[in-house]
Amino acid sequence: MTVDDQEAMFQQWIRNHLGIIVKVVRSFAEVSADQEDLLQNVFINLWSSIPSFRGDSKESTWIYRVSLQTAMVWRRGERIRTKHQSKYLNEIAVVAQNSVDGSCRANELIEQLYSEIRRLPKIDASIALMHLEGIAYRDIAEVLGISENYVGVKLCRIRKELNERLGGTRG
Repeated sequence: MTVDDQEAMFQQWIRNHLGIIVKVVRSFAEVSADQEDLLQNVFINLWSSIPSFRGDSKESTWIYRVSLQTAMVWRRGERIRTKHQSKYLNEIAVVAQNSVDGSCRANELIEQLYSEIRRLPKIDASIALMHLEGIAYRDIAEVLGISENYVGVKLCRIRKELNERLGGTRG
């Protein structure tokens, strides 16, 4: 199959079956920004799947299958990211309770957190952001070319530093 053939098939599938894709995306993602991200992922996976489509099933069945699988993988990733982010949000809430005036709002603290992350050395900021995204220590280590153990050590130090910068008393 040539790239032109793949492009033509992709365009035809989008024209004829966009409704299927949109329904799947909307059922898995609530927020419009998340819907846009998931839609892009579905398009990428759909494009990539075209060469393996043999025509044994209807196009609509194939598109539905690719869309659902993409959405399920995306949702699993979202759960992991949300879990890790909620851990940091809980730590931020503790910082807010320990703040001098006690009136800092969560959004302000989140903005302060990201501001402090931007001030970290690049490698530390990268580790912190990947961790907030729910990326496993093993994968962070592989991306950065460091050991998994060193990722854990760095994260402990980063948490301590961020906690101190944000005025927390926890170590």
